[in-house]
Amino acid sequence: MSEAERIAAVKEKVADLKSQIDAVRQEKNDKTMAATASAGGPLKEIRKPPSIKLRRHLKGHFGKVYAMHWAGDSETLVSASQDGKLIVWNAITNLKTNAIALRSSWVMTCAFEQSKGHLIACGGLDNICSIYNIGGGQAQLTRAEKELAAHDGYLSCCRFIDETKLLTSSGDSSCLLWDVQSGEILQTFSDHKGDVMSLSISPTNPNLFVSGSVDTTGRIWDIRSGKNVQTHVGHISDINAVHFFPDGNAFGTGSDDSTCRMFDMRCYGEVNKFGLNSMCGITSVSFSKSGRLLFAGYDDFNVHAWDTLSNGETHAFQLPTPHENRVSCLGVNASGDALCTGSWDTHLKIWA
Repeated sequence: MSEAERIAAVKEKVADLKSQIDAVRQEKNDKTMAATASAGGPLKEIRKPPSIKLRRHLKGHFGKVYAMHWAGDSETLVSASQDGKLIVWNAITNLKTNAIALRSSWVMTCAFEQSKGHLIACGGLDNICSIYNIGGGQAQLTRAEKELAAHDGYLSCCRFIDETKLLTSSGDSSCLLWDVQSGEILQTFSDHKGDVMSLSISPTNPNLFVSGSVDTTGRIWDIRSGKNVQTHVGHISDINAVHFFPDGNAFGTGSDDSTCRMFDMRCYGEVNKFGLNSMCGITSVSFSKSGRLLFAGYDDFNVHAWDTLSNGETHAFQLPTPHENRVSCLGVNASGDALCTGSWDTHLKIWA
């Protein structure tokens, strides 16, 4: 048998195994989420109209807001804008506590270290992850404490595991685990076949994280082995955002195919799908603290909240006129009592 024939035979075997896996998945997928959730009795209805209202309007950026991230204290957040600034806000007082001038204005992501809240990371089209220490009490910072340079593409997302370790995702199709102190790469994750757009660390197991990519897959990684332990498929276009479910057993995704989806690691498959009858991409997703709601930011300036226990065909509610341009980022704080949205209209808004 020639080498070409052997390759063809192996491809045929792989295709057959994939079809067998799909058949087993379809066999197990015998009920909808709504039917399963209501099997024990009727579910409690989500309040309509919702009690959520606009509580704070954060103005200070002069360019498109691309990213935001809450600190672990649930009161402080950082935002990154195309005006070349990181601004740290107190969401209670509506005041700016720090302003950081960046070397590159093409910033795409930012992150707060969650335990002490002294470290902030950011990055973008400069391919570098810059780390700033705001623990010294300085209102204005211009110099990064550490610059992590190894990616060959833009930095799309960064998240702290703890004070010593940081994860980054990039347009070079890889994710990297960094030692914050030394600046060394501890692990490389490179199974994606396209730009990695987002990552989320498991809230219950810091050794696991999920990444979403333009290759339409969501992948679960184990930091200890450096391996891709699960690959979830279903989307038909780029995945722009991923976020772990609060119990760490599932994750949500938002895609350019106009749908959000929920994948469960225990059944290794999609358990719900949320979509409107529109061709509008989703930029960001975040779960409520209980996991009952999945918030999604859309290109058409809207934010929809989806009931994760519903059939996914109609949203639970929509925020009233949230922004005047694309909603680029959103996040629920750790205490679960506030949602922040950021937009290309240069503003951030806090809802509660």
